[in-house]
Amino acid sequence: MRHLFGIILGIVATAALFFGGGWGYHRLSLLMTATRPHLTSTRGLTSLGALLATGLLIGILMAVPRISPLATALPAVAALAVTALYAAEPGRALRLMPLKTSGYGLGAHTLLAAGVYGLIGMAMIVPMFVPSRWRRRDVEEDEETIGMAAESSYLS
Repeated sequence: MRHLFGIILGIVATAALFFGGGWGYHRLSLLMTATRPHLTSTRGLTSLGALLATGLLIGILMAVPRISPLATALPAVAALAVTALYAAEPGRALRLMPLKTSGYGLGAHTLLAAGVYGLIGMAMIVPMFVPSRWRRRDVEEDEETIGMAAESSYLS
């Protein structure tokens, strides 16, 4: 059940990378090309908020040991695959990208072309290779170990 929930979180993280990251980066890049860019404007803060929320979601999925490693492995494989396809055949990768003319697609294209998706994919695939992330932790064993350690230190 934990891995099924991890697959669902992986789909959510993939959507967050495309929509949140793409939209936030596109709006931020439009703001920086303006004559008087202000990050403290509403446009700047919402753009930064979208990027920060996407990064926070990915960071939580990578760091929390109780979450299945599939939650980060699925978007990582997708990001690495699309980066490899873009490196081999850029035109084909761009034809496969959805919403090319919207802010989401334009920002995602920029992130893909800059190699950001490749870097994020490499970072997100690391939890898949940690063996302890694949095993479920039993709460009873952890509590018993703590109780025995506390009891032995109390007796000595």
